[in-house]
Amino acid sequence: MLKVVVCVSGGGTNLQAVIDAMAEGEITNAKITGVISNNQNAFALERAKKAGIPAFCISPRDYGDRAAFHEALLKKVDELAPDLIVLAGYLVTIPEEMIEAYQNRIINIHPSLIPAFCGVGYYGLKVHEGALARGVKISGATVHFVDAGTDTGPIIFQKAVEVKPGDTPKTLQQRIMEEAEWKILPKAIDYIANGKVKIVDNRVIVEE
Repeated sequence: MLKVVVCVSGGGTNLQAVIDAMAEGEITNAKITGVISNNQNAFALERAKKAGIPAFCISPRDYGDRAAFHEALLKKVDELAPDLIVLAGYLVTIPEEMIEAYQNRIINIHPSLIPAFCGVGYYGLKVHEGALARGVKISGATVHFVDAGTDTGPIIFQKAVEVKPGDTPKTLQQRIMEEAEWKILPKAIDYIANGKVKIVDNRVIVEE
């Protein structure tokens, strides 16, 4: 059974998609053993509690400096002993020590087709603002492993979503969540839990 820890900063819609997929049997051989947020007011914490999942808030505001926060975050993660860490809208840069300790065991969902509209500064609505400003006809979402860069790790799954005339950043964000993020994130967790994902030469090989 793959032990999963989900890190999230806001409403937790991707977290809910994973919880629902596990309940419906779309994700097998996996269980969420903890949810961590940097925001004590994140609705994701309520979603976790409602599902009977241990939920924790570890906020940078509660520590004297970033190093102390990183130490506390890594300590909690280590206590939960996950096989997989899922960054589901986690808007805090995770420490290098955590990336090293959990190499190839951290995945992230990003609301664009990487390498477009990703990297430093592209998060939340900013991703969709950038896509609309560029006038792209297709956007989407990407699930990838996390490495030391920003959105640079090996790609697991991508799903394209049409950009429609009259879209706003919020309408595009919602469509990408519904049509892409909520589908490929649970799929990635299921594939990893069932040994269908391998990394070879920094590229993901998926076994169907």
